[in-house]
Amino acid sequence: MPIDLVSRREWGARSPRGSYSSLTSTRGVKIHYTGGRVDPGIVNDHARCVKLVKSIQSHHMDGNGWVDIGYSMIACPHRKVFVGRGPKRLPAANGAGLNSAHYAVLGLVGSSGLVQPNDAMLHAILDAVEYLRDRGGAGREIKGHRDGYSTSCPGDPLYAWIRRGAPRPGGDGDPEPPEPHPSFPGRTLKYPPVMVGEDVRTWQRQMRERGWDIDVDGLYGPSSRDVCRAFQEEKDLAVTGAVDRATWNAAWEEPIT
Repeated sequence: MPIDLVSRREWGARSPRGSYSSLTSTRGVKIHYTGGRVDPGIVNDHARCVKLVKSIQSHHMDGNGWVDIGYSMIACPHRKVFVGRGPKRLPAANGAGLNSAHYAVLGLVGSSGLVQPNDAMLHAILDAVEYLRDRGGAGREIKGHRDGYSTSCPGDPLYAWIRRGAPRPGGDGDPEPPEPHPSFPGRTLKYPPVMVGEDVRTWQRQMRERGWDIDVDGLYGPSSRDVCRAFQEEKDLAVTGAVDRATWNAAWEEPIT
């Protein structure tokens, strides 16, 4: 099925306030959700999808002060793909310093109301990814917003699908989901001062198993901070030296290189 694009003119997009920064290639695409409540009625009424996309653009432009909607493309539950900023243009939704590495695709689900993407939306997300690969030089990665940024986005249902390899619905031989790992402890591990705890020891042990030269002593001091910084740089995370949710998850989920 060819991509069912909804052009900016068709959805009534406002004109951008300024010029876009150009983008010729990326490592891939990051998937997002709205973060708020999405009316389940959009599943049966495409006009509500249009209204929601327009409201998101207004929030990004009037609330965030961005030149335009922050997403590259938006996927709705009718297997339609709205053009946001589009290919070859820098998105704004991935977080400061993280937009040049990945395009941003929004699935119209939220943290309440409509939270589970239907098959048509998953197809639309992948249609958008393929479009960005073809027209915008997007790389092969499909990641969640939380990969590299401390956030709950794109929500657990979408993120579980991404971790399964983002398979097309109805496909055969989908890979098994990865084994669960220790949950983020709820506090960011950082130095100074030295932080002490079993959560520190758990993270240090995992980093040791990944091959890093680190003491498993339960003390988060300068040596742990330096390992954290090096790991964040390797995995294209925000280099802070602090183990936030994204860095914690990456210690178990990112491939060893």
